[in-house]
Amino acid sequence: MSSNETYVRIEHKTGAYIAKTVETSPPRTLVEIVGVERHPLQGDLHHPYDPDVPLFHERRASAYREKVWVPTNAAKPYEGDIPPYAESLRRAWEELVQETGRLAEGEDAHEGGPGLKEWARKALHNLRQLEKDYWG
Repeated sequence: MSSNETYVRIEHKTGAYIAKTVETSPPRTLVEIVGVERHPLQGDLHHPYDPDVPLFHERRASAYREKVWVPTNAAKPYEGDIPPYAESLRRAWEELVQETGRLAEGEDAHEGGPGLKEWARKALHNLRQLEKDYWG
């Protein structure tokens, strides 16, 4: 990380990322994705954890070096180490698969409604498809 580069943590479409600030034009900032902290949830953004939606979206993580505009006040300073993108994507994907798998098996089901297990099953299906896309 060079001394003139500014890194931030952003949330974008249910994912969380480490990004490099490219341009600031209040009220928004253009960032370049360099790492994944939390993989996006699967399904409908407007009806999270609902399995009964017309289109259950497959949500990919933002790509390495993808540029995204975010509200300037949503870009929080990031001071930690910058992991290689591929490693961060793998780690974030694996964490979501584990968490979603517990929900699909009925663990932690008390935290959601009756459709939570079905949502988790559909989400796992999407995540397994993404695994093929990401890593072959």
